Amino acid sequence: MNYDPSNPLIIQSDRAILLEVDNPRYGEARDALAVFAELEKSPEHIHTYRITPLSVWNACAAGHAAEAIVEVLVSFSKYPPPEHVLTEVHDFARRYGRLVLESADEGWLRLVSEDLALCEELVRHKEAAELLERTGPGCFRVRPLFRGRLKLVLIKFGYPVDDRAGYCDGDGLQLKLRQEMRSGGLFAPRRYQTDAADAFCAAGSGVVVLPCGAGKTIVGMDCINRRQASTLILATNVTAVRQWIDEILDKTTIREDQIGEYSGRRKDIRPITVTTYQILTHRENRDAPFKHLKLFDERDWGLVIYDEVHMLPAPIFQVTASIQARRRLGLTATLVREDGHEDDVFALIGPKRYDVPWKILERQGWIAKARCEEIRVTMDSSLRMEYAVASKRAKFRIASENPRKLELVQRLLERHAGERILILGMYVDQLKGLAKDLGVPVLTGSTGQARREAVFDDFRAGRSKVLICSKIANFSVDLPDAAVAIQVSGTFGSRQEEAQRLGRILRPKPGANQAHFYSLVSHETTEQEFAMNRQLFLCEQGYEYHISHDGEL
Repeated sequence: MNYDPSNPLIIQSDRAILLEVDNPRYGEARDALAVFAELEKSPEHIHTYRITPLSVWNACAAGHAAEAIVEVLVSFSKYPPPEHVLTEVHDFARRYGRLVLESADEGWLRLVSEDLALCEELVRHKEAAELLERTGPGCFRVRPLFRGRLKLVLIKFGYPVDDRAGYCDGDGLQLKLRQEMRSGGLFAPRRYQTDAADAFCAAGSGVVVLPCGAGKTIVGMDCINRRQASTLILATNVTAVRQWIDEILDKTTIREDQIGEYSGRRKDIRPITVTTYQILTHRENRDAPFKHLKLFDERDWGLVIYDEVHMLPAPIFQVTASIQARRRLGLTATLVREDGHEDDVFALIGPKRYDVPWKILERQGWIAKARCEEIRVTMDSSLRMEYAVASKRAKFRIASENPRKLELVQRLLERHAGERILILGMYVDQLKGLAKDLGVPVLTGSTGQARREAVFDDFRAGRSKVLICSKIANFSVDLPDAAVAIQVSGTFGSRQEEAQRLGRILRPKPGANQAHFYSLVSHETTEQEFAMNRQLFLCEQGYEYHISHDGEL
């Protein structure tokens, strides 16, 4: 093949891929890479991706063959790709599904493989051998209780299991999706939402990745409708729990007495039960048991939905390992986990089954167009000296709480007067100070649930135009008319948080369908360094960050 120097990719021997941002084929190449490679760096002109075993396994699980991955690399590359990189893509792909888990007689499971050398390795692998009973050269008997633990051990070993052992049906449930919502208006899932539900239901477990504002809740409801089985839904907070309940009641024929809230205030266990990660992982002290985890066994659940699955805490992983016979659906806008445990999600919830680039949904009008702008804020000389002598951790907070950000917020409120605006941050004192100076409401983790709901209702109804929120607004909060977000401080370099905060303003807007995301960052500080990392995920989705300085606003 004759390679074209005008192509956008340079593929390196360490499986890094350099993508030219200014290249005419940048968008096409970016969307193709997102299927099987992970974004690592995104400075102005060259973005760096990397092929990893997990990125290839996710692609394979979604139906992309190694040959298709190689074809992308070859067709977009300036120069001949290193031969060993193409070989490694094939090697990684062959590892997925080399071990197959099936149902066996008398309630047992069976792990089978045609690779007899690999089977010999397994009997010598301490952790795997404890979970296996060999019954033939390429066959092992497995207790159903060990199903999740075995998959976790084997993915760490480098051989993800193709789990075909099936699922229990769970208690039955009758409902339908409404064609006319109780709140009024017609309802039908969008094409990409039904495609996502198709992909999940064909597999029985796995993760659906869709942008914030793209209607992941509707995908969940469609899966409940198709399964017609009792369902346990895990959400990030009580506000999200009630939004799930309201959405299900509005868009399905379920009766109110068939859906329950399991929270600190209520403990209703019904055919559809919605709870929080927080209540399930609550315990009296570090040595006490997690008494609410028994909820997983309170009914014969036919489906378990993990909202914002990238937030899954360790105790829920442990329980999930023991309920592998139940269908499991993970919903998220990003599979990025700041703790690096993406492979645990793959093994215990399932592979990525459906993903659609944010920019595609934007072009189709399903989510708002967003302009992302980082405004670099100078520091007064006295604060600069305090910053200079502070510890590394203290430096970040000093930069984050730079008082000059107030002036920038005021200018942005004037620029977007009349629009609904969210001001987001992580330091409560900073947010309360802004709320006092601006005369607007503020919600933090200590705000009672009744107050939260009242303030959110005022914002949705337009009775208040500006709302300040701490990290409680990062996840599963429905603010459909928010058009502007101003981030005054963030959680160090959390890409996960950046994606969620942008997602607060991506629901479709009337007119130009335009949203604005501002990030205020103290100039020449550690906050600026961390901000570069937070932008990674959004750059992967195709967003560009415009950089300006406070004197230019």
